[in-house]
Amino acid sequence: MVQALSTGALEADRAHVLAHTEPIWRHLRGAQLLITGGTGFVGSWMLEALRWANDELQAGVNATVLTRDPSEFTRQRPHLASAQGVRLHQGDIRTFETPGQSFSHVIHGAASADAALYASDPLAMLDTIVGGTRRTLECAAAARAGSVLLISSGAVYGRQRLDVANVREDYTGAPDPLDPDQVYAEGKRTAEMMGAVFSRQSGARVLIARLFAFVGPYLPLDRHLAVGNFIRDRIAGGPIAISGDGTPLRSYLYGADLAIWLWTILVRGVSCRPYNVGSDRAVSISDVARVVAEAVPPSVEVARAKEPRPSVPSERYVPDTSRARSELGLEDWIGLEEGVRRTIAWAGDAKAAR
Repeated sequence: MVQALSTGALEADRAHVLAHTEPIWRHLRGAQLLITGGTGFVGSWMLEALRWANDELQAGVNATVLTRDPSEFTRQRPHLASAQGVRLHQGDIRTFETPGQSFSHVIHGAASADAALYASDPLAMLDTIVGGTRRTLECAAAARAGSVLLISSGAVYGRQRLDVANVREDYTGAPDPLDPDQVYAEGKRTAEMMGAVFSRQSGARVLIARLFAFVGPYLPLDRHLAVGNFIRDRIAGGPIAISGDGTPLRSYLYGADLAIWLWTILVRGVSCRPYNVGSDRAVSISDVARVVAEAVPPSVEVARAKEPRPSVPSERYVPDTSRARSELGLEDWIGLEEGVRRTIAWAGDAKAAR
């Protein structure tokens, strides 16, 4: 599903992002960046923040954005593709040719978390993550980059224990290495190890951001993401369909806050010290569906496929974010309800624009 941009839907986010990142852009003034994964949810928010900083703060940051299909990215995100300081570089993450210039910073976010790829070709997913990280680090070395931000995942912790309310960065759990469904998690664990080795050998700073769950403009509405599916159902007029019993616990950070967190970690984070990125406020999938159903009038019905079993504990995927809060001063400023409202407004505008 192509989601065209409604710039009006992002106006409230512009001032918010710049207010919390202005010192970051002063530090990055004149920086030369390579960004992989610049065309998805995370990358689009990173580029929005960069665009705003260049336009309003005269940050003078230049970004080379790797994409497999520059023409498709230009079609979907024309304002980002043509933004001041942005240049597109065609290539596959595993094999791309180095752009032939020096970079001060590299942001590596290219990796598919698509559930369909899990099922159809898990080894291709593993190869994309591991091979893509290796190629990106080779490029960072050739370009003499001083800082590399690795976009990792909370999946590296494996299944969260039921007695752990919020998982910390020093949690020693891990995915099952014999479970093919864990290729994404194992790939991200390997990518982090590669980053640590690269930092030791090159002396470069390697920042690690472990991402959890999010809501906001650019969120795919037709994938395996529950809140995205709920917003799709809401825009279609309902009912909102919960495929399970609605008991799993998640937490959601809004996209504009995500951009603030990642740019801050890039500049102020400690090398090889991972930071959880997300909200620490747990909410059940059923409650997320209700938030979406009641976000804007009129409310719509919520339909649940299965009834909860009281004897079965709720599965959790919720981070402890105290490290990012205490060390970097980060917060989840925009709550779930407001984040859902803004996402619905954006998605509705995008639908009308098609």
